[in-house]
Amino acid sequence: MSAPAEAHIKRGHVITFSLLALFSLIEWIIAAALVSYYNKDHNYPSNSVRDRVRFLLFAGLWTFVFSFVYIAGFLTAATNFLFSIASHVVWLFVTWVFQLAGTAALSSALGGSLDCSFYNGPHCSQLNALEAFGWICWILLTFMLAFAVWIGARSARSGNGFGGAVVSV
Repeated sequence: MSAPAEAHIKRGHVITFSLLALFSLIEWIIAAALVSYYNKDHNYPSNSVRDRVRFLLFAGLWTFVFSFVYIAGFLTAATNFLFSIASHVVWLFVTWVFQLAGTAALSSALGGSLDCSFYNGPHCSQLNALEAFGWICWILLTFMLAFAVWIGARSARSGNGFGGAVVSV
């Protein structure tokens, strides 16, 4: 891979993982606030909404923590197998599944999204925001996963395999 391409990948890795960390932090905070409010007042709209909000609390925390792990690992130990292309693809895929499952399930429980002018339940705007940030994280993860698979395919064609570093150091 050429030096300019590697420079773009290095910069892009930090930027995209930072964006993912930011959006997942927002998702995590919204879900934590909803869980707190609903637990305090015991007024979940339904058990399905309760379970999905709690799962998105987990998914947001998972995504936030491991985004920073991958940024730090990429910047300090890029040649370590723990931060290889294969590791990126596996983590991105698992996280992609978590975000898709949680957000799609919440979307289903809400009937797509809530129209707050007709919904009389508590925290309508927060539920819509949680759903929106879940989809934002999922879309970003989709692009990141596709790019990681593409980088892995290029690496495999050149003979380095998926176990190699994302970029050479």
